[in-house]
Amino acid sequence: MSNTIIVGLQWGDEGKGKIVDYLTERSDVVARAQGGSNAGHTVISGGTKYVLHLIPSGILWPEKKNVIGNGVVIDPLGLLAEIAKLRGQGVSITPENLFISEHAHLTLSYHRALDKAREKQRGENAIGTTGRGIGPTYADKIERQGLRVTDLRDPAKLAYEIKWRAELHNLELEAAGFPKVDVDAVVKEISEAAEQLRPHIVNTVVYLNKALAEGKRVLFEGAQGSYLDIDHGTYPFVTSSNTTAGGACTGSGVSPRRIDQVVGVAKAYTTRVGGGPFVTEDEGISDMLHDMGREFGATTGRARRCGWLDAVLLNYSVMVNGCDSLAITNLDGLDGLDTIKICTAYTLDGKTITAPPATIAEIERCVPVYEEHPGWKQDISGAKKYDDLPPLAKAYLSRLAELAGAPVSLLGVGPAREQTLVVS
Repeated sequence: MSNTIIVGLQWGDEGKGKIVDYLTERSDVVARAQGGSNAGHTVISGGTKYVLHLIPSGILWPEKKNVIGNGVVIDPLGLLAEIAKLRGQGVSITPENLFISEHAHLTLSYHRALDKAREKQRGENAIGTTGRGIGPTYADKIERQGLRVTDLRDPAKLAYEIKWRAELHNLELEAAGFPKVDVDAVVKEISEAAEQLRPHIVNTVVYLNKALAEGKRVLFEGAQGSYLDIDHGTYPFVTSSNTTAGGACTGSGVSPRRIDQVVGVAKAYTTRVGGGPFVTEDEGISDMLHDMGREFGATTGRARRCGWLDAVLLNYSVMVNGCDSLAITNLDGLDGLDTIKICTAYTLDGKTITAPPATIAEIERCVPVYEEHPGWKQDISGAKKYDDLPPLAKAYLSRLAELAGAPVSLLGVGPAREQTLVVS
């Protein structure tokens, strides 16, 4: 397999972790390039469920190398907790198979406090963040006052750098009427975490480019989804990083010229978590999927909002990301339906449009234009190959691909690694 970017085409939670896990077998290195512990990638292998937040999904393959790139924001305490949990499940994590970029920025407790305080202040205009401190960390990065992983190498300097930043953010928290963070406690907990993380710190830009020069195959694991992209998403109901394919290059230090293909991941329907407009949201679909025990966030546990497949969003995402093919997940979630709808266009103030408008107010006025497809009404979770699918399921996928503007290459018919089918 060539050097590949895996990117979510909806609002995240598309099943990227499962697809990355499946493709890791034919890769040498798996790299995360943006986002932080707000990501939640669930992989089921050998009957065991693994939930990953910061660590690339390739960690479940002992012989593979894993990189947390410069574009990721890293919560040291969260990362150590994740490492401990995975080790408790029998996963080997060492300085030889997990590399952390020295240029990545750190998320500390004052970022989490700021995130929650700012969200509370927004009131009815709350974005619906995870409260993990992602936005404030990226804000510090852009304002050129961030703390980086390389700062973990010098204990004395680390304490000084944490203190003045924590005291600065405490001024904002105090002025807004929120509790201040304990500066000394932050210094202590991060200094202790630094001891454990230092062996993993390297210049991952050099590491990745050397691996590419040696002919290694690199798989870039996207976090969140295209409509959470800070530039291309449903702003302001977005995350704070570039979740589209271009972010994989800037967040890893790998040239776009080294990328061979982009695989876009989407569910066979649409979901989102948190606030923001959702044109195809459907209460009946939400209730059905929740009753099946599906669509609860891996990071927050929140019930996801659910609706019909939105091909307007899908087609636009495919264009922005330059997708060569699609990986469609959760097709089995539609098994019991008599009729399945696909949104092919919107009407906005009486005009038909086929691309998402720019403002939230406009999106909220959009009405979906649906076409209906007959359901296959049978359990497909046991399918071993694409030809095992019923004709009506194949017809649905064919129409989905036509509307999206890219062929389907992989298909998920269940959560397990072995429930991934090759289509083309």
